[in-house]
Amino acid sequence: MKKEPKRYTITSALPYANGPVHIGHLAGVYVPADIYARYLRNNGKEVLFLGGSDEHGVPITLKARKEGVTPQDIVDRYHNIIKESFKELGISFDIYSRTSNPTHHETAAAFFTKLYNEGKLIEQTSQQYYDEEAKQFLADRYITGECPHCHNEKAYGDQCEACGATLNATDLINPKSTLSGNPPVMKETKHWYLPLDQYEPWLKEWILEGHKEDWKVNVYGQCKSWIEAGLHPRAVTRDLSWGVKVPLKEAEGKVLYVWFDAPIGYISATKEWTAAQGRSDWEKWWKDEETELVHFIGKDNIVFHCIIFPCMLKADGSYILPENVPANEFLNLEGEKISTSRNWAVWLHEYLREFPGKQDSLRYMLTSIAPETKDADFTWSDFQAKNNNELLAIFGNFVNRTVALTHKYYGGVIPEMGPVTDLEKEVLEQIRQFPQRIGDSVERYRFREAQAELMNLARLGNKYLTETEPWKKQKEDPDYVRSILHISLQICASLSILCEPFLPFTAEKLQKMLNISNKKWIDGGRTDLLKAGDTINTPEFLFVKVEDEAIAAQVKKLEDAKKANALANAPATPAKDDITYDEFQKMDLRVVTVLEAERVPKTKKLLKLKVNTGVDEREIVSGIAEFYEPEKLVGQQVLMLINLAPKEIKGVKSHGMVLMAANADGSLALMQPGKEVNAGSTVQ
Repeated sequence: MKKEPKRYTITSALPYANGPVHIGHLAGVYVPADIYARYLRNNGKEVLFLGGSDEHGVPITLKARKEGVTPQDIVDRYHNIIKESFKELGISFDIYSRTSNPTHHETAAAFFTKLYNEGKLIEQTSQQYYDEEAKQFLADRYITGECPHCHNEKAYGDQCEACGATLNATDLINPKSTLSGNPPVMKETKHWYLPLDQYEPWLKEWILEGHKEDWKVNVYGQCKSWIEAGLHPRAVTRDLSWGVKVPLKEAEGKVLYVWFDAPIGYISATKEWTAAQGRSDWEKWWKDEETELVHFIGKDNIVFHCIIFPCMLKADGSYILPENVPANEFLNLEGEKISTSRNWAVWLHEYLREFPGKQDSLRYMLTSIAPETKDADFTWSDFQAKNNNELLAIFGNFVNRTVALTHKYYGGVIPEMGPVTDLEKEVLEQIRQFPQRIGDSVERYRFREAQAELMNLARLGNKYLTETEPWKKQKEDPDYVRSILHISLQICASLSILCEPFLPFTAEKLQKMLNISNKKWIDGGRTDLLKAGDTINTPEFLFVKVEDEAIAAQVKKLEDAKKANALANAPATPAKDDITYDEFQKMDLRVVTVLEAERVPKTKKLLKLKVNTGVDEREIVSGIAEFYEPEKLVGQQVLMLINLAPKEIKGVKSHGMVLMAANADGSLALMQPGKEVNAGSTVQ
């Protein structure tokens, strides 16, 4: 029989600090991890819940290069955004660290050094792509080319984002360096490898035999597939300048591979946390057999946390191994895969700004659709329905009616229990069962099921209150109404405790309303939490309706992102036939100043402009009325072909043509000089 752990070390995958976090990250990792940590704490368990930013890796250096800033600038910006967003959503990390801090660099370097000194790493020389102009070895993401599977011409050296295929840089057709645009050459380089193949027998015993029954099917299946396909040595170093420097004299210009250094971030965060408290007992969280280690990750991290990191810990020999790795599948958005590059995402920091006070609404939604066994889909209409029809109409409505009636009938004083029927006895018995039912689901990492049971408790209360109708019975049977409201208040108290892991902000408001605090999980099944004669506070709404306008705004934002991506990827209009220089010289292109502007009557697209060409003043007709207000054009300078033969358009003699750029969506933009010049200045 499994021994009860003394404490729990709970880790959540370190998000890359090259952008903010979105709902896919939350549903896959952070909300379930937080529910689990809060549940254990409420059961009196000793818990260390670790988080932090992964601040190394090629995506960060690529973004820094693109923006013309340093990698440190990038990670500082996004680390702060991510950290504050998590805090505002109520993700209850004991510490949210970062891998760019000195403690992490020291810890990761020391981990490598120990393995190196004990002969646990192997040294290999290999051929790697090199950019001769940039004088730099190229990491996978610094190489693009044609995917050999779908022939997407913008595939990366590690993955094709069009078809999802995993690639090696050498698989690409016509590879090019993203640094110079030149074809790379192969050049010899030396690296250190973790010989995963040597750990195959142990992995088969530890995972395939030891965790067949208790690990999730998707996790176990992926591990089984990897192990049975045969493991190979994997490099733990890379030729880069950004990252943890390899602590060897012969390794100048090399850093630890991010997959090797990032999980060590859990250990360095533990050191940082204990040091901040003036303690030095970090090892009990990582080296005591009575500590249970649980990793919360997405399915793209299964191989790293179930195979590679455990092999690292096994190679060291002094660490405990993960007891469970409850990885989730992916969350889609409105039927499409979430894509940060296409801005097809719901960003946490934007949600918090646009839906103030609705942190629990998002937590509830994401838990209710958590991709625990298969990919799930987030839609804004479903979010609205979950908030309005469940949180508001069931949970919030029950609490509000109960507290409001208590104030109406008893001045906010909890009434004595009156006579009870078989219905009350049944309801009281059901209340007692909910902590065990919800807890069993949480302990099996079935958070959707656990939250559904929580809502069943709210449904029980709502149904009981509706069936007994105390507002009708108050005059005819006031003694029985005391029982109804006494029991309804006990259900409210149970909800305030049992909802805390899922809806922490709601729990805080409800417990304040009921004047209860410092209750543990087991108290959620008690039916005497509130004592007759005690006073409760006035009711306040736990949830607020999500209006149609707010949902429409979010849907429009996604539609705009889709349009922007379509425009960005739209092919350019094919070039026309060449003309001679003499033919070009016949065109008189000048900067003109708009003197007057008005709409052409009975048209939607046409404006009549009076312009100063520098040689005269004249009128022209331009089809830009859908994109520019006439009064805002007055005084502006635009480019114009002034020697176009006159033509009458809608009764206006138009002499010339204003130059415009046409977007792929049909919108038009005036061509204008970058700074003010004299009217009539020629275009050279």
